[in-house]
Amino acid sequence: MTDQTNPHRASGRTSEPAFAMSVDVEDYFQVQAFARFVPRGDWDRYPSRVVVNTRRVLDLFDQSGAKATFFTLGCVARAHPELVREIASRGHEVASHGVDHRMITELSPAEFRLQAIESKSLLEDLAGHPVIGYRAPSYSIGASTLWALEILVECGYAYDSSIYPIRRRRYGYPEGPVRPARMSTGSGKGTIAEFPMSTLALGPLRLPVLAGAYLRLLPSWLSMHALRAHAANGTPVVVNVHPWELDPEQPTIGPSRRHTWTHYTRLASAEGILRRVAGGARFRSIADRLRELGLLAEVTPAT
Repeated sequence: MTDQTNPHRASGRTSEPAFAMSVDVEDYFQVQAFARFVPRGDWDRYPSRVVVNTRRVLDLFDQSGAKATFFTLGCVARAHPELVREIASRGHEVASHGVDHRMITELSPAEFRLQAIESKSLLEDLAGHPVIGYRAPSYSIGASTLWALEILVECGYAYDSSIYPIRRRRYGYPEGPVRPARMSTGSGKGTIAEFPMSTLALGPLRLPVLAGAYLRLLPSWLSMHALRAHAANGTPVVVNVHPWELDPEQPTIGPSRRHTWTHYTRLASAEGILRRVAGGARFRSIADRLRELGLLAEVTPAT
């Protein structure tokens, strides 16, 4: 699906590695791992911690000099409009993470279109700048959901950052691009810029790095090695974190923390890991890096 006529062009565009920072703005009880414990109709019963945790991330970026893309859920934006305004006022890009954290595999094309339009309109009103980027909950754009790319273009989005070129039970598109590129949409009638999640080649294997649980659970030296390796070979990087990952005091959901260990493991260490990574390079938003790479096309506003 990669458009080979417009390949990734890193050389000559910037004098520094094309490293991007991103944040998926969602609350601790909204993650896919807890869907069987916390129905969406019960979300209001849980104390929200997304504002204080996102501000913790914002402060860390202020200290490190990083600028980032904040992929924000529409339901979070409706509940905390001041948070979206603050993200934008502190110099970061606001982008869409959908409305209610339903994976694309759970949505029909019509439902996805409505969510793409609704979240874009809401976030633009609050942020005061065009919303041109999208990331699917749980990276759920893959072989069976490539139709979503065409809908994103039709709704006025210029880029996607949902593809994880690995194979996992709930997500992954191992045939997808491993570096930023323009991808054909589901029908092949158009293209969209894609900034895929980062991986590290280990022989024939492709190791997911620098995002979410992988950032927390893998040794920090491996994350720093990944940054250096990508810088050395000129491969762009996107780091991704969730605000709840910096919150070891969050309530326990489900039978025990051991039962959902990937969610709770090393929460107390995550802030230090992110601080080290953010200080290891000059990070900018995904939109800024795609512009530098010559991959971001102008978009026509949705009607």
